Amino acid sequence: MKKVAFLAGTSGLIGMQLLHQLIKDTGYDVIISVGRRKLALKHEKLVQVEGDMGRILDWDLEEKLRAEDIGGLMFPLWEALENHKLEIHAFCTLGTTIKKAGSQAKFKEVDHDFVVGFAAWAKKLGASRFLVVSAMGADPQSKIFYNKVKGETEEDLKVIPFEYLGIFRPSLLLGHRSEFRFGEEMAKIFMKPLVWFKLTRNVRPIYDYQVAKAMIHHANQVKSVKVEVISSGDMQSF
Repeated sequence: MKKVAFLAGTSGLIGMQLLHQLIKDTGYDVIISVGRRKLALKHEKLVQVEGDMGRILDWDLEEKLRAEDIGGLMFPLWEALENHKLEIHAFCTLGTTIKKAGSQAKFKEVDHDFVVGFAAWAKKLGASRFLVVSAMGADPQSKIFYNKVKGETEEDLKVIPFEYLGIFRPSLLLGHRSEFRFGEEMAKIFMKPLVWFKLTRNVRPIYDYQVAKAMIHHANQVKSVKVEVISSGDMQSF
């Protein structure tokens, strides 16, 4: 066992693509998915732990792994984590909308507090690299609440001393969501021709699997920078 992926936001559009690609990637021995609830999915490489994401820094991962254990199979994993014998990459695709969250405060809790909390938890357990999905308009000084929160999240992540922080800023996402978003669907109708004609790389919509592939690619590259912002255009080739 050499490399482990922590993953938060697994049930979302990019998160599900990321999970499937990490499972297929022979470079990762184990994927530990964390969230409020488990997915109806089983695989020999996948370990799912659940709990209150707002209190993730209080989680006892050993206890949670033991709860999932069958015949002591989790012991080598916990021993390797405890003794820092693994290379750990953490991937975060957590995100919601104000409408779904119910208020700006609840939105910020998910898109800022849960993301930063997951990053701090991953770092405490030995993660060296953190890859996060942000937004194209992220800016802590923005007057648009959504973009402001995304920008503040990016800034707070930079404080956590990872060896590498990859910030991914996709444009409008294409894929199959579990819920219907009227505004997004209308935007796709008008924006999708930009994909067909390969126009305006940074603005045209991007597929969920392209973002996921880009995250895994950058997680495994030798980097000369500690913080890198990856634009939607840069992800289009994956």
